[in-house]
Amino acid sequence: MSSDGAKEDCLGWAARDPSGLLSPYKFSRRTVGSDDVSIRITHCGVCHADVGRTRNMAGDSKYPLVPGHEIVGIVKQVGSNVQRFKVGDHVGVGTYVNSCRECEYCNDGLEVHCEKMVLTFDRIDMDGTVTKGGYSSHIVVHERYCFTIPENLPLASAAPLLCAGITVYTPMMRHKMNQPGKSLGVIGLGGLGHMAVKFGKAFGLKVTVFSTSISKREEALSLLGADHFVVSSDPEQMKAMAKSLHFIIDTAAGDHPFDPYMSLLKTGGVLALVGFSREVKFSPASLNIGMKTVSGSLTGGTKDIQEMIDFCAAQKIYPNIEVIPIDYVNEALERLIKKDVKYRFVIDIENSLK
Repeated sequence: MSSDGAKEDCLGWAARDPSGLLSPYKFSRRTVGSDDVSIRITHCGVCHADVGRTRNMAGDSKYPLVPGHEIVGIVKQVGSNVQRFKVGDHVGVGTYVNSCRECEYCNDGLEVHCEKMVLTFDRIDMDGTVTKGGYSSHIVVHERYCFTIPENLPLASAAPLLCAGITVYTPMMRHKMNQPGKSLGVIGLGGLGHMAVKFGKAFGLKVTVFSTSISKREEALSLLGADHFVVSSDPEQMKAMAKSLHFIIDTAAGDHPFDPYMSLLKTGGVLALVGFSREVKFSPASLNIGMKTVSGSLTGGTKDIQEMIDFCAAQKIYPNIEVIPIDYVNEALERLIKKDVKYRFVIDIENSLK
């Protein structure tokens, strides 16, 4: 339970041990405080972080563990001080639910970089309880970490924006990858990569997808609208792209060489790393010659998240999703490990969590 002696008023699915197997679990959410929003969850995206945390891959998972940090739903109650939301509003909650609200990063709307930032699930909150995520019937969150979902943006489509979407949008905006006519390379074509392609095309960029799998060529070009596709394991195809890209977004999670990609950047080009390979290794010459930049990024601050949601609603940028019932989630996590999803699972909490 998330608070001692409280009524078990929330139904979720939780992992009980490092097997990661999820099953129904009742627990309590905190009472709605004066600055809180209580949200009836309708959908929750399935992220690779859900695999890692439920299976204790970092060695510090806390069981029972309710995953999920791509949360959307409908406001069912608000605290007395809440100004931005009312009952019935469509809202989202992303990868974190708390921060100090006093440091330079919080003051700049970059709460994701606050040293006291609290992740949405499997972390110790300020009150000492363990956070539990969106594979559940409802959640209570301080209004600062809730986002308005415009009525024209379908809730199921909005869910993956709160992690996959913002993870690529943030570095694209930071490094001004929104300049029409410039060229973008996207490494990897999963949940993050397919959103980078969609944003790139919306910004008017010439987009090239890099993948080790030729089987992804048709979907990259026809389904997602990329301009070019390169098999990254083919030296001749890579050589033909030398010094042709202004920007690269690297979404690949597996280990891969970096020097070949650095050679594809124009002078002053930027490679933004959002994946978590075990090692990043490249020659200093790859960086120094052509004054190139390698930059890392996490998700995003509250200001950027709301800006991205509004942009997606206005431009009708929707993730490609496969909607599933909650009782399929264990199979979905196995398929995610095998990269067998185009391109994001979204759990229909509203109609399947009983």
